[in-house]
Amino acid sequence: MNPRPHWNPYLAGIALGLVLLASFLLLGFGLGSTGATNRLGIAAVQLVSPEAVEANAYFSQYAGHGKNVLDDFMIFEVLGVFLGGALGAYSGGRLRLGVTMGRSRAISLATRFTLAFSGGIILGFAARIARGCTSGQALTGGALLSVGSWITMMALFAGGYLMAPLVRKEWR
Repeated sequence: MNPRPHWNPYLAGIALGLVLLASFLLLGFGLGSTGATNRLGIAAVQLVSPEAVEANAYFSQYAGHGKNVLDDFMIFEVLGVFLGGALGAYSGGRLRLGVTMGRSRAISLATRFTLAFSGGIILGFAARIARGCTSGQALTGGALLSVGSWITMMALFAGGYLMAPLVRKEWR
């Protein structure tokens, strides 16, 4: 199957806005993903050591006596994002296994995975400290006109623009 062109970014933005509106109207919550990864992490700890979850004040607010840590809409949201992405990639003829690398190949595959994993862990901790991931900050916080969310997104875009010239050579 030949890959089809990507969606028009303006139409994709409108569709995302409608999904966000539907999320507010149907669930009473916005979009984000940090809560799901947080809960999945706590569920993993609970599998290994349930007593550690009950003894920890932070973990015990999500799991423990009569609480199911996976009983949250964000778990289903993230599952839906994964399945929707897979369906979209399949229907667009873009579903394939592989790792996209820059043309220069200056970084090995093992180093790329190590850096990606390390960066993901750092971003996960930072998202919990900031009380939301970039999608939650931009979409939900931005839609609610949260000043902190707008400042966060401006800082992220500024950081991206400042960093782009330094890493651009890897993608040429």
